[in-house]
Amino acid sequence: MTAIDPVWREAATALVIGAAGAALFWVIGFPAALLTGPATAVSIATVLGVRCTIPPLLRDGVFLLIGVSIGSTVTPEVIATAMAWPLSLAVLTVTLVLVLIIAMIALERLFRFDRMTAMLSATPGHLSYVLGLSTEMGADVPRVALVQSVRVLLLTLVVPVLVALWGVEGTANLQDRGGIAIWAIFVIFPLSILLGLGLKRLHVPAPLLLGAMGVSALGQGAEITPGALPDWLIGAAFVAMGSLIGTRFVGVDRGALAGAILAGLVCTLVACGVAALGAVLASEIVGLPPAVLLLAFAPGGVEVMAAIAIETGLEPAFVAAHHVFRLLVLTVIVPVMVIWARRS
Repeated sequence: MTAIDPVWREAATALVIGAAGAALFWVIGFPAALLTGPATAVSIATVLGVRCTIPPLLRDGVFLLIGVSIGSTVTPEVIATAMAWPLSLAVLTVTLVLVLIIAMIALERLFRFDRMTAMLSATPGHLSYVLGLSTEMGADVPRVALVQSVRVLLLTLVVPVLVALWGVEGTANLQDRGGIAIWAIFVIFPLSILLGLGLKRLHVPAPLLLGAMGVSALGQGAEITPGALPDWLIGAAFVAMGSLIGTRFVGVDRGALAGAILAGLVCTLVACGVAALGAVLASEIVGLPPAVLLLAFAPGGVEVMAAIAIETGLEPAFVAAHHVFRLLVLTVIVPVMVIWARRS
């Protein structure tokens, strides 16, 4: 036996549980079942003590697959809508500030968080950046990590439901575009890895996903590498992504989990409410359905929201661009809020 064997056994456990959750959610008709089912099933399993993990190599492979799939949705119609993106990005910035302030006040008054911990817990995304700041600023790091993890899980479950309730049919499905050529796969993936590693050196958020998205989009737009990846492969990537979300709860203190769930629920409700209002406003500006804007504005993980956009067929390129912008805005906003929190 090698030292790495237990890691891959835990990965196999996570994927089996995730696949079972996906099957159950598909049977009951839950929205985005390939993502929401594994996220729920693996979260429950890890809280109960089951050892689950998604190794970095597998995680990065999933990000590459989802990035290539997003790039495959870049059509002339999507490019045309880009002319209106600056206006929707402005609305997104306002919603981010509102979500942060409202959720921070709620955590302070309802859950007695200290101001620094409340502010960092309420930050709508950029988890690794937020946790780094939490350590440096003396915040309650476990509390911040728990609330943020609950927020990501709940948004993964709630956003597809809201999209379904909005009753909008996706327009970015790839089923009629044919399969991508084998030679094109061997071109796209190495180039995606190279670009992703370059973006990583520049500290760009979600570098592998964005690298794959960029290479795939260029190939599709130039008609050099047309076509979509096989449905079964993208489906497997969704299951792994959902399972990855669930592994965030490994080793969580069950006593602290109940309070974190309530606090995360409040943050999720605030985020969804503000995002929905912003989506209605921005949809009038951009001319896209509100459901598309909701996916673009909901502060879940970049990869998760983009994956939901792919599965629902709601303009994945548009959604991914807004989530990358959200992280860049937070990189500027959060330090300003930290300075304010320390002074107050």
